[in-house]
Parts: sequence; structure tokens; C-alpha cells
Amino acid sequence: MKQFLLTMAGVFAGLVLFFIGAPIILISLVAGAAKPTPTPGAAVLTLDLRKGLTDQEPNSAFSLFGGGKYAAMSIVTSLHAAETDSHVKALFVRLPEVGMEPGEADELRVAFRHFEAAGKPIIIHSQGLAPEGIITATYMLGSSGTQLWMQPGAPFQAVGIASQDIFYKRFFDKYGIKADFEQRAEFKNAVNPYLYDDYTAAHRDAQLSWMGSIYQADLVVAAHDRGKDPAQLKAALEAGPYDAGDAKAKGLIDQVGQVKEAEAAALAKGGDGAKLESMDDYIATQKLDGAGSGPTIAVVDGEGEISTGPADDIGSSGINSDATAKALYDAADDDSIKAVVFRVSSPGGSDTASEQILAAVRAVKAKKPIVISMGTYGASGGYWISSQASAIVAEPTTLTGSIGVYGGKFALGDALGKFGVDMRHLSVGGAYATADDPGQDFTPQQKAAFSASIDKVYAGFIARVAEGRHLAPARVADIAKGHIWTGVQAKDLGLVDELGGFYTAVGKAKALAGITGDVRLKPVTIHRSPFEAIQHALGVSSKSTQTLTQVAWLLGDPKAQAMLHSLTQAKLRASGANVLMESPGF
Repeated sequence: MKQFLLTMAGVFAGLVLFFIGAPIILISLVAGAAKPTPTPGAAVLTLDLRKGLTDQEPNSAFSLFGGGKYAAMSIVTSLHAAETDSHVKALFVRLPEVGMEPGEADELRVAFRHFEAAGKPIIIHSQGLAPEGIITATYMLGSSGTQLWMQPGAPFQAVGIASQDIFYKRFFDKYGIKADFEQRAEFKNAVNPYLYDDYTAAHRDAQLSWMGSIYQADLVVAAHDRGKDPAQLKAALEAGPYDAGDAKAKGLIDQVGQVKEAEAAALAKGGDGAKLESMDDYIATQKLDGAGSGPTIAVVDGEGEISTGPADDIGSSGINSDATAKALYDAADDDSIKAVVFRVSSPGGSDTASEQILAAVRAVKAKKPIVISMGTYGASGGYWISSQASAIVAEPTTLTGSIGVYGGKFALGDALGKFGVDMRHLSVGGAYATADDPGQDFTPQQKAAFSASIDKVYAGFIARVAEGRHLAPARVADIAKGHIWTGVQAKDLGLVDELGGFYTAVGKAKALAGITGDVRLKPVTIHRSPFEAIQHALGVSSKSTQTLTQVAWLLGDPKAQAMLHSLTQAKLRASGANVLMESPGF
């Protein structure tokens, strides 16, 4: 009995510590973080890109548990402010050892070049470049600084770009799984791994097209920044791999040295009394909210998969059509806002959600200019929501276009039957009521009806692009077919207007609105805090919300986050025809 009481007392003490102490600790930490420290008199900003990047600040209820990634847009706007900040003297950057998403590397490269042009040097250090992902994008960004350092003996393997896909057709055939999908058209390749055991000719051509375009763009920019001939740089890179010493001897980097030595070089650039200042801390002092002076330009965020559903879904982390449309309508109705920049980085999503957002874009355009600024992606549904804006600005390596649609289901009845599992169905109503039944194939009548619905979505997509881009429908149909284009290719095809980053889009919005001089950038996207989102979703008290959040924090599991992502994907597919383009594996 005595041991039982001692055990219960220990459990009670643990519960008190967990449910009361942990929330207090977290709240204290959050409160402390809300009061950023002043920037030192001579600051060298430090940016560690090994943490990973998103395009924009996360808006999910679980953003507290996202692993501390930087938002590329926060870096860009903070460096823009740092150009005229007398306290900031230099920048020290640590590169990732693998490839970066090329659109994010493009955006940061423009910010780096502007920062350096303001007379503020950039020291960049690498502990190696491995042939994983778009490694040439990482090298391109490294080449944009004042000096590119590499650790002694580190591998330099920026030799090209490779991509791998897994095909499941033979596996499905072996176990009786049927992938029953419709594609519009031959370049809409997201479901090809389920339908074939190798690349189709169209799939191969599309992959090599965007890979080759990104590779060439990275080489040209890196050669420019390093003062080399692009053909000579290409030959030198492809003759690798090298180590750091070889890379320096060939003029591919500037210095060989340890991280501490490169850091000391950055401090020396900062001058007497220079101190290191974390980019996290500097970002906290430079939030975009109301930044600048003069006429107001609204900034609306949109990153991730596009879906419908309540704007405060607890696991929502993509572009919610309700929330995004509301932000756009609010900007349209606010007479103090003279133009809108809609930042889009999305590989696609639901066609109905995309149409809801596009209607809001048209509402803005009817009253004031709206300019799209594309990040890494502006494809499929991401292009749908952009297609009728006043102007579209994309990065040279943005993946855009993918004007197409797919939809369908997996028929699992035969596969499960081999393991003694029988799927049966009952229905009332029309023959199409069982179309989504995973236990059987489409009937011929269901297949015809489903195919017709896909045709209608595809035709509607082409019509919207033709209207928004002032192109003949036949021309759009010719360059559509689900084909992915880079920003460079899309500009030649008339799908985008200009190449450049966020501030290029701001400049375009100013020009269309007839604004000269400074502008005030005002974010209008609604970001619900994690506590608020959970409280609203579950209808519980604030204290209960904080406790629940602590459970998620203390028990944070990458598998759970992956499950949430999978559920989002399943939700999109279950909604019927969609325009989702799976993200290439950078």
C-alpha cells in the first residue's frame, strides 16, 4: 500500500509538472522571444541555410513544431532592410551540403547581390557539396557572395543534376491492384509511376526539359557572379568531382578554411568591434508588417497545396481557399491599398479551391493591380490561381505551367481478395453512386462520365489561361497538356511577364498603380496562432489549448507530421478531379 501511494504521488507530481509547469515554461519562452534584442552597433548577420527553407512563414497550427526552418521571404525582406541599416556591416552564410530548391536559391541570390551592392560584404562557407537534389542551385547561391569558402578536404561534387522516380506498375500487376486514372494530357505525369514501369516519351522529355533549363540557368548565373565564361565553368564542373583544394585551384571557390576561419574573415569585414548577430534575431526586429512609407501595397501569402475546407483546420498547412480568398477580397475592398502582390509557391491542388481563389484575384484586378510573385512553384493549381492577375513575375527556375488535370482511384478489391479480405458495397440512387468504390473498377458508364468531367476541368483551365494571358485557346492548348515549364521557358511562351524575385513584383505593382517613390508593404494574410487554431477547432478553453499544444510539443514525432501530410494528400484526391502536381524530388 505504501509503495502504491508513493507511486501515485509521483504520477500526480509528474502530471502537475507537465500540465502546469510545461505550459508556463513555454509561455515564458514565447514572451521572451516576443521582445527581440537590439541589433549590435556593428553586426555581422549569420545565416545557417542548413536548417532548411520554406518559402513563407508557416501558418499551420503545428508551426511551432516545424523544426525551425527559415522562411526565404523573411530573409529577403530582412536583408532588404539591412541594406540601409547602419548597424549591419556584413553577412556570414553557411551553405547546406545538398541541393536547394532552385526558386528559393534564386530569390536569396537576388537579395545577396543587392546586399553586397549596398557595400556590405558576404562571406559564404561550405562543408561540402554532394550530388543530391539541385546541387547546382546551392553552388549558384554560394557563388553570389563576396567570397566562397570551403572546408579543407570537403567534397566538391556540383557536377550536374539527377532525378529518380519509382515505378509501381509491375508491383501492382503482381498483387492485383489497378490504378484507374485519367490524365489531361500526356505531360501530366504525376500518376505515371502507377500506370507504367518506365518513363513514357512525354514524361522523359518533360523531366529533361525542366532539369536542363534549371541547370543552364544556374550555370549562367554562377559564371556571371564568378566572372567566368559559362562554357568554361560548365566544363570545369562536369570534369569533377573534386575536393576543396582542387576546387580552389580551378577557381571554383575563393578560399579553403575551417568554419571558424571564415567566421573570423566575416567579422574582419564588419570592422572594429563587430559582433555576430543571428538572422533569427534580426528577422524578429524586421517584420514586414507596415514596413516602409508612402502608398500601401498589400502582400498576400500562398504556399503549399491548394485545398478547400474551414480556414482554421487544425492541420492545415497549405493554401486554404477560404482564408486566401478572404485576404484577397479584404485587399480589394480596402481603399487605402493601391495594389496587391500575391506571393505564390504551390505545385497545385483542388480545382474547386483554385477557382475560388481565382475569383478573388479577378475581384482585386477589377479595382487595382494585382501582381503574382512566384516562388519555387507556380504550377497546375498554382498557375490556375495566377493566370488572370494583372502581371506574373517568376524566378528563372520557378516550375510553372503544368496546365492540366488528372484524377482517378486505386481499385483494390482483387488485391485484398488474395489475402481473404472481401470488399462489398451497397448503394441507392444513380449508377455513379459507386464510382469511388475502391473495391471495383469503374464500370464503362462510370468511366465515360468521369472522363467527361476531367475533360470539362481541362477545358476550363485552358479557357481561364487564354483569357488571362490574352492568348488564343488553341495556343494555350498547344503549350498545356500538363507540361511543366521553368520561368525562363514560360516567359518565352507568354505564360509569365517578367523574370525576377519578390521586389521585382513589388516594382511591377508600383508601375501598374502609377506609384513612384517608397511604398508601405502591408501583409493581409490571416495567420492564426497555434493556440487560437487548436482552441477554435476543438472548442476548448485557452488553458486546455495550451496543454494540448504542450503534448504535441513534448511528444513531437516526425511520423505524425508525415501522417498529416499524407492525410492532406488523401483529402485532395478524395475530392475528385484535381490539378495537383507532385513536387519534384529536389
